[in-house]
Amino acid sequence: MAITVSEAAARHVNRYLSKRGKGLGVRLGVKTTGCSGLAYKLEYVDEAEPEDVIFEGHGVKVLVDPKSLAYIDGTELDFVREGLNEGFRFNNPNERDRCGCGESFRV
Repeated sequence: MAITVSEAAARHVNRYLSKRGKGLGVRLGVKTTGCSGLAYKLEYVDEAEPEDVIFEGHGVKVLVDPKSLAYIDGTELDFVREGLNEGFRFNNPNERDRCGCGESFRV
């Protein structure tokens, strides 16, 4: 089981944590929502929960709860810029389908 972080995502997270002045890393998970059933959730965290599985890449910690890990195992957290838009991208090999609006996915 593994969650990986691209260099671009690590730079972005580290820059934000530095501005924020604190933080352990980011929490990556899934929630039930949208037309396809699941959506990614990503938030900055200051401390780990006892059940968290922790992955590290390029100096960034990614915390995942065990229930979410079943849906996102093997995912790469990336950060991309396309024209004027920028944001995190989730390269998840388990995704079977994504809704038209891009907000949710199915495994």
